[in-house]
Amino acid sequence: MQKFILSDISPLPFEATITGQDARHIFKVLRLGRGADIPVTDGRGNDYTAKILDAGPAAVIIRVIQKNLETSESPLELTLCSGMLKDKKMDMVIKHVTQLGIDKWIPIFCGRSVPRPDPGRIKKRLERWQAISRESLKQCGRSRLVKISEPLPFKELETVSQAYDHKIAFWEKSSRPLTAIKKKAPPQKAIILIGPEGGFTNEEIRAAESLGFNSFSLGPRILRAETAAISSCTLIQHILGDI
Repeated sequence: MQKFILSDISPLPFEATITGQDARHIFKVLRLGRGADIPVTDGRGNDYTAKILDAGPAAVIIRVIQKNLETSESPLELTLCSGMLKDKKMDMVIKHVTQLGIDKWIPIFCGRSVPRPDPGRIKKRLERWQAISRESLKQCGRSRLVKISEPLPFKELETVSQAYDHKIAFWEKSSRPLTAIKKKAPPQKAIILIGPEGGFTNEEIRAAESLGFNSFSLGPRILRAETAAISSCTLIQHILGDI
């Protein structure tokens, strides 16, 4: 069963009302009623069990009765910096990398990125990404919301990439294999850099390397940018995380 998000959970026991799409899902899809238990999270890494007191299509009243041990978050703090793509491709990326357990997502404008949208459209896209990530989090059973940044210019990489144990740039011209990445003593923090369609320019890779990034290969085939973003998170979670 998916988890349901309650942003504020006071000392237990705590009563709350779930409305909107989540209430309809509980009542009409899951067909749960009074006395049933449902899992909830505060989106900050804390999981709970709640009991349904009353249920209807418009509102479900619950009592949060127990705090549980969180087991779904990765021990690896993983940040993905990915080049800006067209709308639907970015939607796909955040949907899947949320399920893969990333901690933070930073879209970046590279030299070969799609044209920069106006500020109003950027705000709407950010809100859409947050909504997609929340739904993906509930479905996969995670307990911590992904921190999603506003899209940043590539030059801001210097600021956002500090204090990581691993700085990994995937580049189609690199010949360095992933076997060169060695797991260090926990806790670990890793940041992944993925380019847009068309990849990074040579100047961008040199700039990233000057910041401590090592470039790695994703194999002999050229992957689409959205495929590379999802694949890279899977591979790094396998090497350094819990997959």
